[in-house]
Amino acid sequence: MSKMTPSEAIVETLVAEGIDHISGIVGSAFMDMLDLLPAAGIRFIPVRHEQSAAHMEDGYTRVTGKAGVVIGQNGPGITNMVTSVAAANMAHTPMVIISPSAGSATVGWDGFQEADTASIFKPITKASLRVTHPKRAADVLRTAFRIAYAERGPVLYDIPRDYFYGELDEEILAPRQYRSENRSSGDPQALRHAAELLKNAQRPVIIAGRGAVDSHAIQEVQAIAEYLTAPVAVSYLHNDAFPADHSLWIGPIGYMGAKSAMTLLSEADVVLAVGTRLSVFGTLPQYDFDYFPKNAKIIQIDINPRNIARTHPVEVGIVADAHAAMVELLKLYKELTPNQKVNEDRLHHVQTERAKWEEEILSQAMVEGNPINPRRALLEIAKVLPRNAIVTTDIGNVASTANSYFQFNESKKYLAALTFGNCGFAYPAALGAQIGRPDCPTIAIIGDGAWGMSLHEVSTAVEQNIPTIACVFNNGQWGAEKKNQVDFYDNRFVGSNIQTPNFAEVARAMGADGVRISSASEISGALENALQSGRPTVLEIMVDGTQLAPPFRRDALSLPVRYLSKYAHLDHHNRT
Repeated sequence: MSKMTPSEAIVETLVAEGIDHISGIVGSAFMDMLDLLPAAGIRFIPVRHEQSAAHMEDGYTRVTGKAGVVIGQNGPGITNMVTSVAAANMAHTPMVIISPSAGSATVGWDGFQEADTASIFKPITKASLRVTHPKRAADVLRTAFRIAYAERGPVLYDIPRDYFYGELDEEILAPRQYRSENRSSGDPQALRHAAELLKNAQRPVIIAGRGAVDSHAIQEVQAIAEYLTAPVAVSYLHNDAFPADHSLWIGPIGYMGAKSAMTLLSEADVVLAVGTRLSVFGTLPQYDFDYFPKNAKIIQIDINPRNIARTHPVEVGIVADAHAAMVELLKLYKELTPNQKVNEDRLHHVQTERAKWEEEILSQAMVEGNPINPRRALLEIAKVLPRNAIVTTDIGNVASTANSYFQFNESKKYLAALTFGNCGFAYPAALGAQIGRPDCPTIAIIGDGAWGMSLHEVSTAVEQNIPTIACVFNNGQWGAEKKNQVDFYDNRFVGSNIQTPNFAEVARAMGADGVRISSASEISGALENALQSGRPTVLEIMVDGTQLAPPFRRDALSLPVRYLSKYAHLDHHNRT
C-alpha cells in the first residue's frame, strides 16, 4: 500500500490499464487530476465539442481493441456526450467516461453546473457507477474497466469533484488482478449440434459480424467457409468482417447492402451467424426483397446472452466468444467430415451472384450526374484507397450508399455510425482511429448536413496534427429526409434544403488543406494528393442532389392523410 491522493490513484489506475491519452475539454472539476497527466505520460486531447470526444474514442477502440477514456466538466460538459456515448453503447464499444459531478456537500441544491449525470447515463451505458467515498476512487475505476470489457460497452464513472482531493492508502493493481480476458467457447453439446447441422446442410450461409472482428475470428470463419463451400455475408455496416478478395465473400446485408448477399441468404437452409445480434434494422427487407430466410435453421454465436434469438428464432444458440467458439466448431466439423471437397457448383453460383451485383452498382455509378453522381464519387474513392486504409461513414443518404461500394481485405478498417444512426460520427471517429493506428490512412465519408455537426473538429486535427481526410459530399440538402419528401410528400420540401458555405475555403481558414471538386475525373488525383500530403484535408465533392438512395425505412412511413379542411390539399388522395 502507498499513500496517494484520489487523483493520483485514478491516474495510476489509468496507467496500469495502458491508457496513453484521454479526450475531452478542460474543466475546473477535474483539474487536479488533469495536472498529473503529462507526468504520467497520458496525452490530453482537447476537442471542440464533447460529443466528438466519445466518437473519437469509439473509433480508437474499434481499431485498437483498447477501451477509450473521455472526460469533461461536470454538468454540461458530460451531458454533451449523451449522443456519442449512446452511439458507443449501441455499437458495443468498451469505453470509460470519467464524469465529475457537483461537490458532495452541495448535491441537491441545483448549484452551478449540477446535473444527476449518473441517472442520465444509466440507460445508455452498461453501468453507471458512483464513487461513494474518496478512498474508493481506484476501486470503482477498476470496476468500470472490468464491466466495459466484459459487457462490451461504455461505463460511466461518476465522482464528486471534491473527491479528487484528500489522501488514501492504495495498491495499484494490474488489470489481470481484477478482470479476466479468458473467453468461453460455449456449451459443448450446442457446438456439436451446430456441427451436425452444418454437416447436413445443403445451402449453408455464414454471416460474420462485429464479434468476429473484435475476437479475431475471421481466419476461423474463412476456414469453415472453405470446408463448407459456404458463402459469407457480413452483417450491416461491418464490411470488414470478412476479406472481400475471398472467393466466398458475397457482401453486406442491410440497408444499401449487396443483392448477392441477400439472394444467397434467402436460399439458405442453415445460417451460421458469428458475432452478430442480427439486429432488426440490419435484417429488414431491402430492394423490395424480404430476403432473411424464414425456414432456415439458425446457429447464432454471440458473447452476450441477451442477443441470442432476440430478433430471430434460432435452432442453436451459443453464448461464447466468437473466436473460441469457431475454433471448437471447426474442430468438430472436421471430425465429422474429414474428406470434405469443394462444391464447385455452389462456388460458381456464389461467384455468379457476386458478379451480377458488382456489375449493377458499377452501371449505376456510371450514370451521369450534375455535377457528379454520388455513386461515381464513392466508386472513384474506393479505387484509390490503400489496402490498409480505415474508412469511417456517417449517417445519411450518401454515406449509407457507401455500404455498396467499399470493400475491405483487412479487419478493423470500416467504422460506421451503425444502428444508433446519429450525424456527426464519421469525422471524430476517423480522428480517433488515426490516433490508434497512425500507420493507416483514415478517410471519413460525410454528407454536407452531417458535416455541419463535426467540421469544428478540423481545428482539433490541425492542432494535434492528425492527417485525417474528410470527403464531404455537398448536395445542399439533408438527402435521406429529402428522399422521404420526394416519395411520400409530393416534393414538398420543408427543412431538407440547406445553404452551405464553401467547405474547402472554411477548411483552409482553419489551417487544413481544402479542395473543392466538381468533376468525377478530379476525385482520384485529389485523394491521392491528400494521402501523400500527410496533412488534415477536406475534399468537398459537389454531387447531384437528385440522385438519391431509397428511404431508410419505407415500412415506417405512410402517404399523408389529412382531415382538416385547411390541410386537405396535402392529402395524397387529392394529388393530380
